[in-house]
Amino acid sequence: MDLFASQNDCIQLKIPDGDVRYYPSFFQKKIADQLFRTLKESIQWQQDDIKVFGKLYKQPRLTALYASNKNTYSYSNITMKPHQFTGELLLIKKEIERISSETFTTCLLNLYRDGQDSNGWHADNEKELGPEPVIASVSFGEERFFHFKHKTKDLKQKILLQHGSLLVMQGKTQENWLHQVPKSKKTTKPRINLTFRIIR
Repeated sequence: MDLFASQNDCIQLKIPDGDVRYYPSFFQKKIADQLFRTLKESIQWQQDDIKVFGKLYKQPRLTALYASNKNTYSYSNITMKPHQFTGELLLIKKEIERISSETFTTCLLNLYRDGQDSNGWHADNEKELGPEPVIASVSFGEERFFHFKHKTKDLKQKILLQHGSLLVMQGKTQENWLHQVPKSKKTTKPRINLTFRIIR
Protein backbone atom coordinates (compact mmCIF):
# COMPACT_ATOMS: atom_id res chain seq x y z
CA MET A 1 0.00 0.00 0.00
CA ASP A 2 1.51 3.34 -1.04
CA LEU A 3 2.00 5.97 1.65
CA PHE A 4 0.91 8.74 -0.72
CA ALA A 5 -1.98 9.44 -3.08
CA SER A 6 -0.93 12.32 -5.32
CA GLN A 7 -3.29 15.18 -6.16
CA ASN A 8 -1.50 17.55 -8.55
CA ASP A 9 1.29 19.30 -6.59
CA CYS A 10 -0.32 18.28 -3.30
CA ILE A 11 0.23 14.84 -1.77
CA GLN A 12 -2.53 13.58 0.52
CA LEU A 13 -1.07 11.28 3.17
CA LYS A 14 -3.04 8.10 3.76
CA ILE A 15 -3.66 8.65 7.47
CA PRO A 16 -6.95 7.28 8.89
CA ASP A 17 -8.77 9.58 11.35
CA GLY A 18 -6.69 12.55 10.15
CA ASP A 19 -6.18 14.99 7.30
CA VAL A 20 -2.57 15.68 6.30
CA ARG A 21 -1.37 17.25 3.04
CA TYR A 22 2.23 17.56 1.87
CA TYR A 23 3.69 19.97 -0.68
CA PRO A 24 7.28 18.73 -1.27
CA SER A 25 8.52 21.77 -3.23
CA PHE A 26 6.34 24.57 -1.90
CA PHE A 27 9.23 27.06 -2.11
CA GLN A 28 11.75 26.99 -4.95
CA LYS A 29 15.24 26.02 -3.80
CA LYS A 30 16.78 29.46 -4.40
CA ILE A 31 14.07 31.15 -2.32
CA ALA A 32 14.21 28.43 0.36
CA ASP A 33 18.01 28.83 0.62
CA GLN A 34 17.67 32.58 1.11
CA LEU A 35 14.88 32.29 3.68
CA PHE A 36 16.84 29.68 5.64
CA ARG A 37 19.89 31.94 5.91
CA THR A 38 17.84 35.00 6.87
CA LEU A 39 15.72 33.22 9.47
CA LYS A 40 18.71 31.54 11.08
CA GLU A 41 20.42 34.89 11.63
CA SER A 42 17.49 37.27 12.27
CA ILE A 43 15.07 35.30 14.48
CA GLN A 44 15.33 35.86 18.24
CA TRP A 45 15.98 32.23 19.17
CA GLN A 46 15.76 31.04 22.78
CA GLN A 47 16.32 27.79 24.68
CA ASP A 48 13.80 27.15 27.43
CA ASP A 49 13.90 24.67 30.29
CA ILE A 50 11.40 21.81 30.30
CA LYS A 51 10.40 19.70 33.30
CA VAL A 52 10.51 15.92 32.87
CA PHE A 53 9.53 13.80 35.91
CA GLY A 54 10.25 16.74 38.20
CA LYS A 55 13.69 17.54 36.76
CA LEU A 56 14.61 20.54 34.61
CA TYR A 57 16.38 20.01 31.29
CA LYS A 58 17.33 22.30 28.45
CA GLN A 59 14.86 21.91 25.59
CA PRO A 60 16.67 19.92 22.84
CA ARG A 61 16.21 22.65 20.20
CA LEU A 62 15.90 26.44 19.99
CA THR A 63 12.48 28.08 19.66
CA ALA A 64 10.83 31.44 19.00
CA LEU A 65 7.27 32.77 18.83
CA TYR A 66 6.08 35.44 16.40
CA ALA A 67 2.53 36.72 15.87
CA SER A 68 0.25 39.43 14.55
CA ASN A 69 -1.22 39.85 18.04
CA LYS A 70 0.07 39.71 21.64
CA ASN A 71 -1.51 36.37 22.58
CA THR A 72 0.84 34.04 24.45
CA TYR A 73 1.23 30.34 23.69
CA SER A 74 1.76 27.67 26.35
CA TYR A 75 2.99 24.08 26.03
CA SER A 76 4.99 21.70 28.27
CA ASN A 77 4.77 24.21 31.15
CA ILE A 78 6.38 26.87 28.94
CA THR A 79 4.57 30.15 28.22
CA MET A 80 5.96 32.10 25.28
CA LYS A 81 5.31 35.76 24.49
CA PRO A 82 5.35 36.63 20.79
CA HIS A 83 7.50 39.02 18.83
CA GLN A 84 5.88 40.85 15.93
CA PHE A 85 6.02 39.10 12.56
CA THR A 86 9.08 39.93 10.46
CA GLY A 87 8.90 40.68 6.74
CA GLU A 88 10.13 37.19 5.87
CA LEU A 89 7.54 35.52 8.10
CA LEU A 90 4.76 37.63 6.59
CA LEU A 91 5.91 36.59 3.10
CA ILE A 92 5.84 32.90 4.06
CA LYS A 93 2.48 33.30 5.83
CA LYS A 94 0.93 34.93 2.74
CA GLU A 95 2.03 32.04 0.51
CA ILE A 96 0.61 29.44 2.93
CA GLU A 97 -2.68 31.30 3.32
CA ARG A 98 -3.04 31.39 -0.46
CA ILE A 99 -3.47 27.61 -0.63
CA SER A 100 -4.92 26.88 2.83
CA SER A 101 -7.76 29.47 2.93
CA GLU A 102 -6.81 30.16 6.56
CA THR A 103 -5.60 33.37 8.22
CA PHE A 104 -2.82 32.45 10.63
CA THR A 105 -2.09 34.66 13.64
CA THR A 106 0.95 32.95 15.13
CA CYS A 107 4.13 31.09 14.21
CA LEU A 108 6.10 28.83 16.54
CA LEU A 109 9.60 28.36 15.11
CA ASN A 110 12.03 25.53 15.90
CA LEU A 111 15.74 25.46 15.13
CA TYR A 112 17.21 21.95 15.16
CA ARG A 113 20.95 22.68 15.28
CA ASP A 114 21.95 19.11 14.35
CA GLY A 115 20.69 15.54 14.64
CA GLN A 116 20.87 15.60 18.43
CA ASP A 117 18.13 18.22 18.58
CA SER A 118 14.66 16.69 18.55
CA ASN A 119 10.98 17.01 19.47
CA GLY A 120 9.29 14.16 21.35
CA TRP A 121 5.86 12.64 20.82
CA HIS A 122 3.08 15.21 21.18
CA ALA A 123 -0.08 16.62 19.62
CA ASP A 124 -0.72 20.29 18.93
CA ASN A 125 -3.93 20.24 20.96
CA GLU A 126 -3.45 23.11 23.42
CA LYS A 127 -6.66 24.90 24.39
CA GLU A 128 -5.48 28.14 22.75
CA LEU A 129 -5.70 26.41 19.36
CA GLY A 130 -9.37 25.44 19.66
CA PRO A 131 -11.00 22.30 18.19
CA GLU A 132 -9.62 20.76 14.99
CA PRO A 133 -6.74 23.24 14.60
CA VAL A 134 -4.98 23.79 11.28
CA ILE A 135 -1.18 23.57 11.61
CA ALA A 136 0.90 24.60 8.59
CA SER A 137 4.51 23.44 8.94
CA VAL A 138 7.28 24.75 6.66
CA SER A 139 10.77 23.17 6.62
CA PHE A 140 14.04 24.80 5.58
CA GLY A 141 17.52 23.32 5.72
CA GLU A 142 18.46 19.73 6.48
CA GLU A 143 15.86 17.05 5.73
CA ARG A 144 14.46 15.30 8.81
CA PHE A 145 12.01 12.45 9.28
CA PHE A 146 8.62 13.38 10.75
CA HIS A 147 6.88 10.48 12.51
CA PHE A 148 3.16 9.93 13.13
CA LYS A 149 1.66 7.53 15.71
CA HIS A 150 -2.07 6.91 16.21
CA LYS A 151 -3.25 7.46 19.79
CA THR A 152 -5.43 4.35 20.05
CA LYS A 153 -4.65 2.14 17.05
CA ASP A 154 -1.45 0.33 16.09
CA LEU A 155 -0.73 2.68 13.21
CA LYS A 156 2.49 4.52 12.40
CA GLN A 157 3.71 6.60 9.45
CA LYS A 158 6.77 8.68 8.69
CA ILE A 159 7.70 11.19 6.01
CA LEU A 160 10.99 12.86 5.09
CA LEU A 161 10.37 16.62 5.14
CA GLN A 162 12.31 18.28 2.34
CA HIS A 163 13.97 21.71 2.19
CA GLY A 164 11.28 24.21 1.18
CA SER A 165 8.36 21.86 1.83
CA LEU A 166 4.98 22.48 3.47
CA LEU A 167 3.01 20.01 5.62
CA VAL A 168 -0.58 20.92 6.55
CA MET A 169 -2.29 19.03 9.40
CA GLN A 170 -6.00 19.71 9.93
CA GLY A 171 -9.35 18.15 10.79
CA LYS A 172 -9.08 15.52 13.53
CA THR A 173 -5.34 14.93 13.09
CA GLN A 174 -4.36 16.41 16.47
CA GLU A 175 -7.23 14.61 18.18
CA ASN A 176 -6.19 11.18 16.92
CA TRP A 177 -2.46 11.32 16.16
CA LEU A 178 0.83 12.15 17.88
CA HIS A 179 3.91 13.33 15.97
CA GLN A 180 7.63 13.75 16.62
CA VAL A 181 10.99 14.65 15.10
CA PRO A 182 13.37 12.02 16.54
CA LYS A 183 17.12 12.34 16.97
CA SER A 184 19.26 11.36 13.98
CA LYS A 185 22.89 10.21 14.10
CA LYS A 186 23.22 10.85 10.35
CA THR A 187 22.20 14.51 10.56
CA THR A 188 24.88 17.13 11.20
CA LYS A 189 23.38 20.25 9.62
CA PRO A 190 20.64 22.55 10.96
CA ARG A 191 16.93 22.59 10.10
CA ILE A 192 14.42 25.38 10.67
CA ASN A 193 10.75 24.51 11.08
CA LEU A 194 7.97 27.11 11.10
CA THR A 195 4.57 26.02 12.43
CA PHE A 196 1.83 28.51 11.62
CA ARG A 197 -1.32 28.32 13.71
CA ILE A 198 -4.34 30.37 14.82
CA ILE A 199 -4.52 31.79 18.36
CA ARG A 200 -7.39 34.26 18.69
